[in-house]
Amino acid sequence: MLKRFIPFNNNAISRHIVCVPKHKPPEKKDFDVLKEFLTNHNKILILTGAGISTESGIPDYRSEDVGLYARSNHKPIQYQEFVKYPKVRQRYWARNYIGWPRFSCVQPNVTHLCIRELEKKGKVTSIVTQNVDRLHHKAGSEKVIELHGTSYLVQCLKCPYEIDRHELQEILTENNPDMESSFSMIRPDGDVELSREQVEKFRAPLCPKCEGPLKPDIVFFGDNVPKYRVEQVRKEVTSSDAIFVMGSSLTVYSSYRIILQARDEHKNVAILNIGPTRADDIVNIKVSTKCGDVLPELCKSLN
Repeated sequence: MLKRFIPFNNNAISRHIVCVPKHKPPEKKDFDVLKEFLTNHNKILILTGAGISTESGIPDYRSEDVGLYARSNHKPIQYQEFVKYPKVRQRYWARNYIGWPRFSCVQPNVTHLCIRELEKKGKVTSIVTQNVDRLHHKAGSEKVIELHGTSYLVQCLKCPYEIDRHELQEILTENNPDMESSFSMIRPDGDVELSREQVEKFRAPLCPKCEGPLKPDIVFFGDNVPKYRVEQVRKEVTSSDAIFVMGSSLTVYSSYRIILQARDEHKNVAILNIGPTRADDIVNIKVSTKCGDVLPELCKSLN
């Protein structure tokens, strides 16, 4: 069960500004072009990426200076590594266990809330998110497709067993009563950096049904988005009349192909993102600024 949503607080968000990359403030022409885009379309598919969660305190991977890759030597665990090596799973779960309390308490920011408002106004047919943080759900959105899965569900790799991530946290606490909980920076997928000593003494979880390895229901690097989900998104793109990308560089193909499909189906596409994206040359509108500086005014203008 999702925790109760804590109302949006500008002071709380200001503490997380370190996760937001440098950007220029929006200009009047930015508001005007996006307002026209929203006014002219009533079946919009919104595609969101890690950039919309930076204002909630979750860093993205690739942003200059503040992204995870820029601030550390971190390399995401590959799917095949996770499946093959128990030591890799031990390291993953140790880091995830320590990071989970903070990650799961992160709250939606003004962008998530404005997307929900657009949904309530009947402008949005679906929200496809690359994020695994469930912040759209916490904001109250209902038409959400989690393209890369969710951190809030854990599954066995050998049998149908699954467990809520909060419940698993209680089990991990019982199995690791002496685990220290200090860390410096949370990562986009919820884990943190730990010492070798901390990792080596951690007891990783096993399936209580078959003793198989447990994995969060997320698409790891090197893994594929499930075919049924790809097809679900494809149908949503076809039934929409426009695509609005927020906070995504569209670097990974699973998101970029959504834009390719929209182009092939002659649909208008708008991108609101700090910095360049993979699709800048093939879309109708590109605005480079922070989502949270634009969306509140846009929502008000549609009243």
